[in-house]
Amino acid sequence: MNALLHTVSRLANKLVPLALLLAAAGCASLPADVVRQPSSSIVQHAAPTPLQRTVAASTPPEAAALSGFRLLPSGPQALDARLALAQRAEATLDVQAYLIADDVSGRQLLGALRDASRRGVRVRLLVDDLHAAPVLPLLAGLAAQPNAEVRLYNPLPVRAGSLAGRVLGSLHELERINHRMHNKLFIADNTLALAGGRNLGDEYFMRSAQSNFIDMDVLASGPVVGDLAGVFDGFWNSERAWPVLALEGRGQDGAALRAQLDHALAGSDAPPAAPPEDVLGRRAVSIELAAGRLDQVFAPARVLADAPDKARCDAADCAAGAVDQALDLLRHAETSVALVSPYFVPGDDGLALLRETTARGVKVQLLTNSLGATDEPLVHAGYARYRPALLDLGIELRELSPTLTTRTTALGSFGRSLARLHAKVAVIDRRQVLIGSLNLDPRSRRLNTEVGLLIDSPALARELARLSRPDVLTGAYRLRLDDEQRIEWLAQQDDGGLRVLRDEPDSSAGLQLKLGLLSLLVGEDWL
Repeated sequence: MNALLHTVSRLANKLVPLALLLAAAGCASLPADVVRQPSSSIVQHAAPTPLQRTVAASTPPEAAALSGFRLLPSGPQALDARLALAQRAEATLDVQAYLIADDVSGRQLLGALRDASRRGVRVRLLVDDLHAAPVLPLLAGLAAQPNAEVRLYNPLPVRAGSLAGRVLGSLHELERINHRMHNKLFIADNTLALAGGRNLGDEYFMRSAQSNFIDMDVLASGPVVGDLAGVFDGFWNSERAWPVLALEGRGQDGAALRAQLDHALAGSDAPPAAPPEDVLGRRAVSIELAAGRLDQVFAPARVLADAPDKARCDAADCAAGAVDQALDLLRHAETSVALVSPYFVPGDDGLALLRETTARGVKVQLLTNSLGATDEPLVHAGYARYRPALLDLGIELRELSPTLTTRTTALGSFGRSLARLHAKVAVIDRRQVLIGSLNLDPRSRRLNTEVGLLIDSPALARELARLSRPDVLTGAYRLRLDDEQRIEWLAQQDDGGLRVLRDEPDSSAGLQLKLGLLSLLVGEDWL
């Protein structure tokens, strides 16, 4: 997505006048007669739901004022958690997603939401519109269910065709459509919430034959869930959230839309059972919910979230956004900072902040994608120009290999697929843990909306440290500068030795030439 918008945005000055001429008879536009019925999270229920009783039974009296958390590093376990929450909710399901894929996992999750609505659960699904075209018929079918509503965030005026065609045909509204909702939330009965980096599709749950993402979610209970629900409500009731039935399926019979959805979902295979335990030794969420007891770590926490109207916000008049709040954590770090960011472009301001941080004696580590692992090569090109400076500052820099990492099965089975990093995690001073949707790049800072959880928990920090051990996360190159200030990549061998690479690994000269040319067209602020 980013690479396409970056290229289009850079060429906009040339293409917009042409587009306006070609569409002189009238540009594509969104309908004006749209009614948005406001609604909010349901705090009180007539009687405690089973999920509420499980949370109450799992929370010791001394932790009543704290929130409960458990990490979900495994793709299969993360899918299991979402399906389990959808199946066990009795009052509400509020789901916020940047992307729902038209694949097995996406259809299974939509089927779980449909089934919940039919048994009386109020379902609200908010999806960013950019990648929604392939699943629009399914979303319309879900919106036609009893108790269900689906809204699209910041829809493109061109509603049909390829992604490239929709964007090109919507260039007359480029300033608006370049702002996307990147948030990911899954809230059940206003009691348990999932937040993190995963989109809803096979490659985020270790089910793709081509490539699979290493990602991270956190399951939360307690007071922080109400704060996350408030974030969802703000987006849901925003004027940028459009009812899907105002854009798709207008005038169609509800019964026909429901039948269309049932037919589309009829062939979906049952999800494979999640492993009984994940790499941290915790049972699947479905197993714990069935037993009525969750294994959680309790800690104080707060939500870092952008406002729905971030795109209209003058920086001088707005509260600091999610990424700015995250960067402020670096500013106050005392001993150590460990960053995991698949798309990392610090910019001059970020580099200056890192220089100040390391000058105070703070140890900084960064894990990001190698060129071969990234699904956003242009963003990697933006990051690559900072590598020498980052290494000069003494930052421990590692890049994930798309092939070497597949040697481990600790996070799920990659099979023959390639590994890619998608988790967004920070650990400050071995106690503050940040998990969410935000990347440390200009797009997350200025253009996308993001949400994350900042948790004050040495116990969770220790669990994340376990996940970075070589036996769990293998195949990450460590970077260094040679005597001539050229970058070297160090790869750990099976026998414990190191292999030194002096050319960009998992790449080709053609790809690097292409990126070099494209990077001349795309400004860093769009990355």
